[in-house]
Amino acid sequence: MPSPREVLALIERIRCISSEEERHALLDSLAAVDRPTILSFVNAHGVNLCARSAPALTAFRSSDVLLRDGVALELALPRLDLPAGFNMNGTDFIPLLLRTFPARKVAVYGTADPWLERGVERLKAGTPHRYVDTQHGFHPVEHYIERAREHRPDIIILAMGMPRQEEVAVLLKRALDHPVLIVNGGAIVDFLAGRFARAPTYIQRLGLEWAFRLAQEPRRLFRRYCVGAFGFAHNVLLMRRAAASRSSSAPAPAPMHKEL
Repeated sequence: MPSPREVLALIERIRCISSEEERHALLDSLAAVDRPTILSFVNAHGVNLCARSAPALTAFRSSDVLLRDGVALELALPRLDLPAGFNMNGTDFIPLLLRTFPARKVAVYGTADPWLERGVERLKAGTPHRYVDTQHGFHPVEHYIERAREHRPDIIILAMGMPRQEEVAVLLKRALDHPVLIVNGGAIVDFLAGRFARAPTYIQRLGLEWAFRLAQEPRRLFRRYCVGAFGFAHNVLLMRRAAASRSSSAPAPAPMHKEL
């Protein structure tokens, strides 16, 4: 099981976006990747997965860009002396990314029909991209590697849920030899397809989108949001202790001596 210090090291890599200028700079850098590059979103569920699973932590570590997703981390990051910045959830940021980028070849791997087809149609709306491949999310990883090698997309959106999508992203990154942005998109295709409803804007602004989702899928999400909340609070406490221990064990600065 990973140590709190290892999980903290991952959290410290989250890129804080706190202005529109920083958001635009991020989009510009993602549009200009020159190698296989992974973009991932870290939320409370992801932290809990990393805290109890070495493979999940290893997969998240392989991400090139990590963004903060959700109110739980917004509250927790200042407790770890880290800036929270904007909520950069993938459900909002990925459509922005697709609207901003010039024409690209896009592949979408994840979920299942009819949601996959409907979601991709929504992704296409108002964007110049060519969708060269769509595959449901239940193939062996070798299938996605073969398809990506054949079609050589510029963007791959993985909509498989954590931690499978992060693990698939790592294997795609290792296998592909062309510039491609691999985006771990979670439930974005299902949201766009209408399989799950987004919370109204005022609920999102109150930081209660998790409660809206829980009301829609209580059986599936109870453990993640209710039981997981206690696990997340415990993990934050352990990371705070790890940070304090690291600070206390750092060598003291050498004393200053006045020159004679």
